[in-house]
Amino acid sequence: MKDLFVRARLRFVYKRIVPSDVQAVLRRLALHGHQAFVVGGCVRDLVLGKKPQDWDVTTEARPEEVARIFERTVPSGVKHGTMTVLTTARPVEVTTYRIDVDYSDFRHPDKVVYTRDLREDLARRDLTINAMALGPSGELVDPFGGLRDLDRKVIRAVGDPAARFREDALRMMRAVRFSAQLGMTIEPATLSAVKTDAKLLKHVSAERIRDEFNKTLLAPAPAASLEVLRETGLLAVFLPELLEGVGFEQNVHHAFTVWEHTLIAVDAIPPVLHLRLAALLHDVAKPRTLAIIAGERHFYDHENLGAVMARSILRRLKYDNETIDRVIHLIRHHMALHLSPQMKDSAVRRLIARVGLDNIRDLLELRRADRMGSGKKPGPVSQGTLRLLARIERVLKEDSAFGLKDLAIDGNDVMVIGGLRPGPAIGQILRQLFEEVLENPALNRREILEARVREMAGVDGARTGQEG
Repeated sequence: MKDLFVRARLRFVYKRIVPSDVQAVLRRLALHGHQAFVVGGCVRDLVLGKKPQDWDVTTEARPEEVARIFERTVPSGVKHGTMTVLTTARPVEVTTYRIDVDYSDFRHPDKVVYTRDLREDLARRDLTINAMALGPSGELVDPFGGLRDLDRKVIRAVGDPAARFREDALRMMRAVRFSAQLGMTIEPATLSAVKTDAKLLKHVSAERIRDEFNKTLLAPAPAASLEVLRETGLLAVFLPELLEGVGFEQNVHHAFTVWEHTLIAVDAIPPVLHLRLAALLHDVAKPRTLAIIAGERHFYDHENLGAVMARSILRRLKYDNETIDRVIHLIRHHMALHLSPQMKDSAVRRLIARVGLDNIRDLLELRRADRMGSGKKPGPVSQGTLRLLARIERVLKEDSAFGLKDLAIDGNDVMVIGGLRPGPAIGQILRQLFEEVLENPALNRREILEARVREMAGVDGARTGQEG
């Protein structure tokens, strides 16, 4: 009954939901005697009641026929039967029904053979939920039960899962990704095939693995899918360092192993890429820093070694430098937001300068997630963190400097006042001034800093010969 309801709804909403330019592409192909359907992810999203982001069209028309039918086309993927039709509103990819033949690199077909049979085209696709098509009147074509699987919340490969994954090993990551994004379970035969062929993922580029992993990581609750990546052996291919934490006990402050703690922390932190990556990798070095002293387990300096390990991991997976730097900074300082009883205001100012004022909120989110993952610590943050936040708020009300850019003078001023040429001495003087201002914010006044520059330039100039 639900199947009939969904099919009826799709017919009813078709003209309102499918963009008019996409409908026009389907109609024009039909006017020239060719079958044409919207296909793939956009159909899946329509069934789920979501607004599709992309619209793909499949047709029996050959690429050269598509080029004749439409005035403006681009042979964007003509090797695999794809022409991009340039409509007034958007580019629409139009791909000829095809059968893929052989995948010697476990990623791309060696050749494609065109067909006139829509079912044969849908049969080459990865998952049943992505192998549905919608015709020009809103009729649903679903030969492999994608509608049923969406209703049952099941991820299932089209046909023989082993064959699908050996054709394109990235499909294994896609199966896990869709299970995470849609809150679905991978059915046993498909999951078994992933376990059997997980090592084939080594044939896939780091960039493509990274992109699928990011989508998994940004799902509402990715922990269950991270566990699937571990259980199937996929994680061992692209992020084996995390496996060192599996079954690795921590200490009296933690109820869970490093791996279990990591899963809880990842689910607990907001779905922002650099935050999720930081939560995933913040304790990656704990197994390598274990020290047992008087029977107690300690992980001294794990945050610094963790930052080094995370940089290597993220570079290997081809993350951009900005993301890497943000993640590394959070890992290195993920234990910083705690007030020691002996901390003076100058130490608080130095902490702010070290971690960066813009990173305080992110560090607090990581601290909360880390604490939730302990299984033993009450409340989202400790009393020490609350006291530190109060001190930070008080310090921020002062006319303080938290970076060289906050000083009342800059490098040009130093050169003019001290009569110095550009060189290392300029930075040395600025850093010294910054240290003094961190200790006493009242010194951050132009006349006071000018006097200190003259004093330091005189000594430095006599020694280095850099006076103008």
